[in-house]
Order: sequence, then C-alpha cells, then structure tokens
Amino acid sequence: MTKVLITDDHPLFREALRSAATEAFSEGVTVEARSMEDALQKVEAHGDFDLVLLDLSMPDTQGFHGLLTLRNRFPKLPVLVVSGMEDHRIITEAMSYGAAGFVPKSTARPELVQALLKAMDGEVYLPPSYREARGQDAAPGEAGGEMVDRLRSLTPQQLRVLQMLREGKLNKQIAYELDVGETTVKAHVSAILRKLKVFSRTQAVIEANKTDFDAILGHSEAALFERPSNH
Repeated sequence: MTKVLITDDHPLFREALRSAATEAFSEGVTVEARSMEDALQKVEAHGDFDLVLLDLSMPDTQGFHGLLTLRNRFPKLPVLVVSGMEDHRIITEAMSYGAAGFVPKSTARPELVQALLKAMDGEVYLPPSYREARGQDAAPGEAGGEMVDRLRSLTPQQLRVLQMLREGKLNKQIAYELDVGETTVKAHVSAILRKLKVFSRTQAVIEANKTDFDAILGHSEAALFERPSNH
C-alpha cells in the first residue's frame, strides 16, 4: 500500500493532487498537510510515508527551506516538488537540493499521474520543456555503458562518498566517517553530480543503483593497493 503525504496550503490543489494520487495508486492512502509544520508533524507521527508531494511556497515556508528541512530530517523519504514556479533555474536548484523530481502545477492530470508513478519507481520526473532546454532527454534513466564510464571517472574518495549517499547518510555523517570537513564532502558531491551529469544527490544514487556499483567501487579500491609505491 502506497502512502502519500500531500503538502499544500490550497484546498483545491490538495484535492487535485489527492485525485491524481488515487488514480496512480488504486490501493494507496493519502494524508494532507496545510503547512510545513503540519507536514513535519505528520511525517514524525506516521513515519511510513512512501512519497511527499511538496509545494515550495506556503505561509510558513518560502523558497527551498521546506525541501531542505525534509531532506535533512528524513533523507530516505522521496520528496516530489509540485510548484507553480516553473523557472528553469528554480527546477535546477530544487534538484540540486535532493528533490525526487519537479512537477509544475500547470501539468495536465494524465502527466501528473505519470510523474507520481515514476517517482515511486525511483525515476526522476522533470518537465519536458526543461529537459529539452537542458539537452538532457537521454540523461534520466540512462543506465548503459556511458553511465558506467562516468562512474569510473570518479576518484576513489568520490566513489566512497557516493556509496555513503546510497546508504542515505548526511554530509555531516560522511564527513565524520571519512575524517574530513563538511566543506570537503560538499565539494565531492558537487564533483560527483558534474561528472555523472545529473541534477541531484537522489538522481546520482538512482543512476548508480542501475549499475553494478559495488564492482566499480571494489575495482577502484583494489587499484589503490596495486598502485606502485613512490618510495
């Protein structure tokens, strides 16, 4: 049973999202929140949501504060942004903060249903106009040899960071385990996104999971031991 939290302060749009979620998940359950505070309380109280639909602008939150709060407090919970703001720069920034996708509120119902299904399947939904403008038609969902080559271009430390991202760890946890500063971890994450040509940590994890990532990681670590000494 799929459990979806709808977070939006407009009753009519909550109803539209509830209707789309009901169509997408026939045996699903929807819970509604009217504010960011309400959403956080319900996630903490229930603890078993499969997906959050989040409006970026509500009376008690603006910009990316709500998204960042959810990602920091519940890093394994997918958050699909559903927003009236369709500027490509906003979409790019939302993805960089770990959104599982971005759906404009102007999206037609059939496409909205597909976006929900994709999010639950671990895919990243982006508006067609955004993907065309970014020249990324083939990037989401790419799991062939090109992505493997991109993963192999990562340094051993970057591969370790990506592995920890796959485990749902936050920057501060990664920094502690690697004995480095959070600024260093952020730099590694930025390099990973750039090399893999993805928009977010979430998408990087999704793409890595479509490959034999453990073998790539193991090969990289083995190469370190085989590297000739400079002494």
